[in-house]
Parts: sequence; structure tokens; C-alpha cells
Amino acid sequence: MVEKKESNKKKYFYAKGTNKNATANVRLYKGKGNSLINNRKYPDDFSDEYIQSILSKPFILTGTEGEIYFTSRVKGGGIIGQMKALSLAISRSLSLMEDNYRKTLSQNGLLRRDPRMVERKKINKVKSRKAHQFSKR
Repeated sequence: MVEKKESNKKKYFYAKGTNKNATANVRLYKGKGNSLINNRKYPDDFSDEYIQSILSKPFILTGTEGEIYFTSRVKGGGIIGQMKALSLAISRSLSLMEDNYRKTLSQNGLLRRDPRMVERKKINKVKSRKAHQFSKR
């Protein structure tokens, strides 16, 4: 779900990203402001370097770091899955913002959703493939 919207305050670009069980909804605004993830400031409350590298990659590639801020709601999954879903949503909304960003982002694989999912548990198995210990007698 990707769309342009205008609220009574500011124009924003909305996109949704998913990864495994995590979903992220992002509103991207032009200008300077505080980026918020679930009402927590980014990057102040997210000090892990790996998480910051995942989230800042779309902005660095498009050259918009510091010129754009976002607000987002993320839920489900783990922390890394949530951040990858957020990165996908940011990339989608950036490609909405300017058409020439789309080529750069797609060449670096940021507009592609990771299709890997957890394999379901089968009956008579401990997990999806792990079986109970075999006994001859």
C-alpha cells in the first residue's frame, strides 16, 4: 500500500513494508524534524550500529540524509525484522517522492521484499523438520 496524502498540516508520503511477521507503516515528510519510531526518537533511542545502518541506507543512497524525516508504527516480529520492514517502507515512500530514486533503490535491492518465511510445523514432528529420536525396538 503506497500513496500520497495531504493532511491539514503537512504533505506526506505513505508506504507499508513487511518482513517475516513484522509490519511497518511510514509517513515521510520533507524538511527537518524528529524521526519517530513508535513515538521513540531515531537515532537517539536506537543506539545499535547495525540497526542504524539498516535504516540510514535508503537515505544515504538517495542523498536525502538530514533533508527528510519520518514517523512510523512498527509491530510484530523481532527487532531486526521490524527494522528491515521499516527500511523497505522508507524505500517505497522515497521512490514515491521522486521517480529518479526508484532506480537507485532497486539496484541496491531495497525495494524487494525478502520472501523467506518460517516453515510451518508438521504433524508428528517436534519442529518443521526435526523428528523424535528413532528407536529400533
